Amino acid sequence: MENLISNPSQQKKIKLDFKDSKYATGRRKKSIAKVWVKKGTGNIYVNGIKMNEYFKRPVHQIIVTRPLEISEVRTNYDVKCSVKGGGLSGQAGAIILGISKALISQDEILKKNLKKDKLTTRDSRVVERKKYGHRKARRSFQFSKR
Repeated sequence: MENLISNPSQQKKIKLDFKDSKYATGRRKKSIAKVWVKKGTGNIYVNGIKMNEYFKRPVHQIIVTRPLEISEVRTNYDVKCSVKGGGLSGQAGAIILGISKALISQDEILKKNLKKDKLTTRDSRVVERKKYGHRKARRSFQFSKR
């Protein structure tokens, strides 16, 4: 029963007002994130839910807040994300790129630090397709000589 309550899709979504905010899009693997950034108190919402409730793993939480930590504006901006597709790590990667782009459009001075840590470029790595005659993309079936 507890498992149903912790499911992010069943939690109460908050209606957010993000007028006068900067918008950016981030992509990673199969995930697409729409991100809005505005002056605020440091709250991050993902699909209408607080970021800590959407991303349960601390690794994902650290990843998502990384652009704000690097540019040292963690408590100066509120972030609203709408993300879909892929898994949680892909979604976290898409949100990073979206936040970085939105912060740069909000304040051009932050670009130097974000670019130095390679947060302004899209990570183009995706899953390699499976080839025929193979078990996976590169793994072959076991070969028996006799």
